Amino acid sequence: MRQLVLVTFLASAVLSGCKKTQESTSSAPDYKAQAELLAKKFIITDGHIDLPYRLAEEGHMTSGELPDLSELVNGNFDYVKASEGGLDAPFMSIYIPASLQKKSGASKALADSLITMVEQITTTFPKHFALASGPSDVQRNFENGLVSLPMGMENGSGIEDDLENVKYFFDRGIRYVTLTHSKDNLICDSSYDPSRTWNGLSPFGREVVKEMNAQGIMVDISHVSDSTFYQVMAMTNVPCIASHSSVRKFTPGFERNMSDDMIRKLAANNGVIQINFGSTFLLHKSRLKYDTLKEVKKEFMAQNPGASDSVWSVYENEWMESNDFFADVKDATDHIDHVKNLVGIDYVAFGSDYDGVGNSLPTRLKTTADYPKLIEELLIRGYSEEDIEKICNKNVFRVWNAVLTAAGKN
Repeated sequence: MRQLVLVTFLASAVLSGCKKTQESTSSAPDYKAQAELLAKKFIITDGHIDLPYRLAEEGHMTSGELPDLSELVNGNFDYVKASEGGLDAPFMSIYIPASLQKKSGASKALADSLITMVEQITTTFPKHFALASGPSDVQRNFENGLVSLPMGMENGSGIEDDLENVKYFFDRGIRYVTLTHSKDNLICDSSYDPSRTWNGLSPFGREVVKEMNAQGIMVDISHVSDSTFYQVMAMTNVPCIASHSSVRKFTPGFERNMSDDMIRKLAANNGVIQINFGSTFLLHKSRLKYDTLKEVKKEFMAQNPGASDSVWSVYENEWMESNDFFADVKDATDHIDHVKNLVGIDYVAFGSDYDGVGNSLPTRLKTTADYPKLIEELLIRGYSEEDIEKICNKNVFRVWNAVLTAAGKN
């Protein structure tokens, strides 16, 4: 009898243990599923996607024909990838290479052509894409199942030397201007250029910033020198953005990213830093290996004269993989964490630089289909749904609305 009781007790204990294990397993949060739901529930903005210039480089601007962006295509962005990732408002980068700055009229002409290309995307695929002049347009497009294509000009050289072009480009749909790119221009100094032509803003550049405030164009301080940044902060009367910059703490000496003091100043301005996903923006080791990669490319081209960009790209990606080059989605989240802990949740957003940083994108963050993986990592780290919605759209919308309202255009 005692043996029977003991057997019964042990069986009960085993069943009880199994039940508790099942309950524990079933009650564990399914962050992946939750992230995928939130990516569809919330509007996701991205401050910088280089689709237009990529298409131009592929010859589509010259031919006047576009690839079918409603389907899967090469590159980081198309409608299928955007839909899978929940991306609703990618700012199309109207990128102007610094090489055009010495040719009168060339920068403005390219800007006009790329803007026309974005317009053509929306008219060619009206069931998938639409233009957006402000957050209210994005909201309406979202409700209609359309991906919004707001535009930002990367490199203010498109303004040339004519202040009236600020209004001209607002009327053409430009909603932010990155003041410069890889070289000093007529507006200000670049973080990449050691010349320091103006020691910050030029006299013309100060007028450009004022006019951008007056017209309702967001001032983008990505790419500018530190001196330029501080001078902009001292004079602007509306919030500013860093459309695709990351945190310098993780990349010491890389002026293209923002220092903690700069992030504090941007937050005091009520602005927002939009984290760049490129591995060289996220990790110091990737920056160091990128310098090595430049030499690898020289050697590769010497050994393979006439090799196409696509052939080099395959070799480059293999080299990156074998040399532990890539950051991970967790590293991008570390940058978001740092901004949140430094100044608060209201001052950080996404600015991927998709289609602009080549093969250097992190593991698990390779295309616009991957935002749920970043949201999942935020959930794992304890971010609330309210926090995530701010990162996805509310922080950017706050700045965008403030700039339009100050200009009387909202």
